[in-house]
Amino acid sequence: MQTTTHVVLMSCAGDANDPATLAIAGVLSAAFERYGHHLLPMPGLDADATRRLFLHWFPKADVALGLDWVALTGADRVEPRLDEIEDLLSLLRDHAAVTHGTAEASEAVAYALACASLGNNHLWQDLDLPSRLELSALISHWFPGLAARNTQNMKWKRFFYKQLCLREELLICRAPTCGVCPDYAVCFGPE
Repeated sequence: MQTTTHVVLMSCAGDANDPATLAIAGVLSAAFERYGHHLLPMPGLDADATRRLFLHWFPKADVALGLDWVALTGADRVEPRLDEIEDLLSLLRDHAAVTHGTAEASEAVAYALACASLGNNHLWQDLDLPSRLELSALISHWFPGLAARNTQNMKWKRFFYKQLCLREELLICRAPTCGVCPDYAVCFGPE
């Protein structure tokens, strides 16, 4: 969806074709359009870290959008599912490729993925990516160990939550293996 905020972000992007840039722009623009510019767009990411994110991915977009970093200090958006974001961030951080850019860039991508995972659509749609292909490339680049675990090409959002369940040794699936599950098409079907 091309909102005014999204257009501004992409006009200031360092690499408008990079899946990470597209994903972060998708999450930021959706949050700003939904909650306004007076609240921080990513729950758990403070004003200083958000400002640095803008400087790295979208130089001068904060000025073009009229963001007031002093006013945004402490302007955290209340997110009732913040614990899920934190769990997803932990999973992603554990599999981050430290050789790709800075740790802060990896953190920005992790935040975008974690925040978008709370959405109601396929993850690639909630990130405003053109297709699942870009999402898979993004995850493979920034979180290669995690991508390698998705050997059966499970839908990414479902895969993340399944990984969280496995971490906590929670078995909530209705079948002992995916191959015999009656919901197989839901997890692995076309998007």
